[in-house]
Amino acid sequence: MASDPHLLVARRWFAAFNAHDLEALLALYADDARHFSPKLQQRRPETGGWVQGKEALRDWWRDAFDRLPTLRYEPTRLIADGTAIFMEYIRHVEGEADLRVGEVLEVRNGLITASRVYHG
Repeated sequence: MASDPHLLVARRWFAAFNAHDLEALLALYADDARHFSPKLQQRRPETGGWVQGKEALRDWWRDAFDRLPTLRYEPTRLIADGTAIFMEYIRHVEGEADLRVGEVLEVRNGLITASRVYHG
């Protein structure tokens, strides 16, 4: 399971996210990828929580990295099948309570085509 290509995508995702390396993170996504996040829904209610396409993802994550310079994710569980990755992780931000998060990445041809974040 350690060499599962989907798990490698997940590991690269965490490495890029935690380095706040926007270009490496975006390289993992299809050009028309869709992303849902409750945080996005809170901060930008007009989106309904959804963004689509690399430029929208770039804008969303650039804002998060700028606002939250200590933001990092600690993976606790990764499960993959032929089409998706379930990632469980802890969101750490200095001065905020840790948040347990679940996220599903849909993967096709080695690229993330959709992602959905779950947390309370």
